[in-house]
Amino acid sequence: MIFSRDRILTTHVGSLPRPDDVWAMLQAKDKDELTDQAAFDGCMTAAVKDVVKTQVELGVDVVSDGEMSKIGYGTYIKDRLTGFSGDSPRLPPRDLAMYPRYMKKIAAAGETPTIRRQLCTGPIEIRDRKPLAKDIANMQAAVVAGRPVDAFMNAASPGVIALFQPNRYYPSHEAYLGALADVMREEYEAIVAAGFVLQVDCPDLAMGRHIMFADESDETFVKAAAQNVEALNHALERVPADRVRMHLCWGNYEGPHVCDVPLEKILGTVLKAKPQAISFEAANPRHGHEWTQFERVKLPAGKVLIPGVIESKSNFIEHPELIAQRIGRYAELVGRENVMVGSDCGYGTWVGQAAVDPDVVWAKFAAMAEGARIASREFWT
Repeated sequence: MIFSRDRILTTHVGSLPRPDDVWAMLQAKDKDELTDQAAFDGCMTAAVKDVVKTQVELGVDVVSDGEMSKIGYGTYIKDRLTGFSGDSPRLPPRDLAMYPRYMKKIAAAGETPTIRRQLCTGPIEIRDRKPLAKDIANMQAAVVAGRPVDAFMNAASPGVIALFQPNRYYPSHEAYLGALADVMREEYEAIVAAGFVLQVDCPDLAMGRHIMFADESDETFVKAAAQNVEALNHALERVPADRVRMHLCWGNYEGPHVCDVPLEKILGTVLKAKPQAISFEAANPRHGHEWTQFERVKLPAGKVLIPGVIESKSNFIEHPELIAQRIGRYAELVGRENVMVGSDCGYGTWVGQAAVDPDVVWAKFAAMAEGARIASREFWT
């Protein structure tokens, strides 16, 4: 992993807006209506090349493939693993359930995911290695053409797979997590072996509190989060910590978020996870104040923070000076070399999500790059 040695580096969470042709292909695939695999493969190759080029041009240092080939960051595994079928019941986030009129409004606006979230109904094994191999090949070609500072690829954590695909097969949740960890380690290791930084997406460590554990205590949730971290660490056993980052998320939807578990209650658990770098929401109105946690909690040696400095659900384009101020808070608390900056979350966590206009996304990235330049002048001159 390349760090901020002579300037603040920029990155983001992973998913980016899909072009219309990618969107249509993924919708057809999810409905089992895809008729031309070669056309699908060509579409994804071109889309990844274009999105890497765009990121580099906008000043993003550590780029991704935009998760172009994935229907959803936590549900794509149904195309790669056995043991999943059907569709699971939806559990609305507790905060949205508190405001039913608003929940109906965003559902009518298309902000509620309609993609399948299958159930675990059988033994989990690798079913098809080709999708991952194609994603890696597409990203390798795009990196050669775009020449970014560094590149990462996303993969779902065992905990977030279990959050979205409930267990109906294994005798316990622990057994389910163990099976997921044993199988997902192959994907994690393949991404790192291909030369990329691995990002494991872990919304289960925060968002899980007001979904799966909405009626439980914070203490019960934190114990479950610790189990998820154990499973993740097991899956990463053969992956060096400095080749992995993780993303923490309270749910990438515009809502009240009044039921979000505070960072202070989960931070100790999160810091026990193996990944060296931690990406987390730090710009939105519900979590923008939590930089103060690092006044009280010492960042362990070797850990790196990737705070969000631009929101992922707002079409406001943040001012570069505000972005620089946000960067400065973390640089002063944990050291400039221990900070890289990104977005709060992705801009296309599932196909069909369009809360932020694509052109606004790119303008936000340009503003982030400018804010990082301003902050770098302050901390390196």
